[in-house]
Amino acid sequence: MFTFRGGIHPYDGKDISKDRPIVNYLPKGEMVYPLSQHIGAPAEPVVEIGERVLVGQLIAKENGFVSAPIYSSVSGTVKAIGPRRVITGDHVNSIVIENDHQYEEVEFTPNPDYMNLSKEEKIALVKKAGIVGMGGAGFPTFIKLSPKEPDKIDYVIANCAECEPYLTSDYRIMMEEGQKLVEGLRIELSLFDNARGILAVEDNKPDCIKILKDLTVSDDKITVIPLKTKYPQGSERHLIYATTKRAINSDMLPADAGCIVNNVDTICSIYQAVAEGKPLMKRIVTVTGDCIKTPTNFRVPIGTNYHELIDEAGGFIKEPEKIVSGGPMMGFAIFDLDVPATKSSSALLCLSHDDVAHANETTCINCGRCVEVCPGRVIPSKLADFAQNNDKEQFQKLNGMECCECGCCSFICPAKRQLTQSIKSMRKEILADRRKGAKK
Repeated sequence: MFTFRGGIHPYDGKDISKDRPIVNYLPKGEMVYPLSQHIGAPAEPVVEIGERVLVGQLIAKENGFVSAPIYSSVSGTVKAIGPRRVITGDHVNSIVIENDHQYEEVEFTPNPDYMNLSKEEKIALVKKAGIVGMGGAGFPTFIKLSPKEPDKIDYVIANCAECEPYLTSDYRIMMEEGQKLVEGLRIELSLFDNARGILAVEDNKPDCIKILKDLTVSDDKITVIPLKTKYPQGSERHLIYATTKRAINSDMLPADAGCIVNNVDTICSIYQAVAEGKPLMKRIVTVTGDCIKTPTNFRVPIGTNYHELIDEAGGFIKEPEKIVSGGPMMGFAIFDLDVPATKSSSALLCLSHDDVAHANETTCINCGRCVEVCPGRVIPSKLADFAQNNDKEQFQKLNGMECCECGCCSFICPAKRQLTQSIKSMRKEILADRRKGAKK
């Protein structure tokens, strides 16, 4: 089987929205564009208050090497530039545009002969489009496509696993727009002379596997690999191991193992940038959960308010106890729906029961279940103890930095200990200390 050691099998919740086709949504209210929608330096505004903008117009340019530009997804007038709340609860400098509902576009320049563009031209188009990792990481994609030694890249992997419970946005793209995904992967492959393509799909999606195999039947450079259905099969590290048996650790990049990995929506955005000449302005967002009247997969203009998406999905049929931006394993619990969808917004999950809030944490019973399911092969119970005692030395000695923060240990723990949260906080502290040390 194409898989890895460890992992869990939570209720996936995908049946709620997987059969709901993608719906194109047109926003009604003002649009908010945080300048930090990616790893690295925030983008720098290039518009002024009172200026009228069009769909596809650059409103913020990249501000450094690790950065990404931002484009307006509506036409309208720049209303404000200043701090606005985002899904993490932070206030981030943002550009606010009053939507005029005209959706007038700038002129896009398609490239019908896009496969014959040079490698440099293709990467430049990806950079110009402002594409970042849309699976949640938000790392600028042009950097990932520009490794130091491109001749050593052996595999370009499309992460089609979508192992996070409840999420069905990638599933709907594969079902409805599989050709764009395949063409985007072919564009990526054209950047690496020695690479083969892999479409890695969990085996609980046989319909997607069939569609992708039919689309690539005559392409001997692309293979569709069915993965064992298990969380976190879509984790970059474990996806690489499952498909190639190459192992990487926290100090390595996928390129160090000869691999490039991008998720479905990112690859489709690469196709859109290179073939159609369009920047990243929209993404697919799944609005789901047992509190939503009509769970739906929306194609959402970036900057759209979450309140609008809830209303468009029919509103709440009962009051949610917890609302999560993303999936239940690695998403962010949010307390305010007055926040915008960004480049990395994959889902809005509304649940009537908050399992975490109702759990009573007790003492560790040393059962070892957290060790059994940990895909990082560490000892979460011990690492959490060291984290709670602020023992950074022992935490690092027991390979705490190898944790991928997937949440498997917290999920399986019979004592209901919040192991992942403790480990995650300690990892952040250690990474911050390393950055401070590097600056001295």
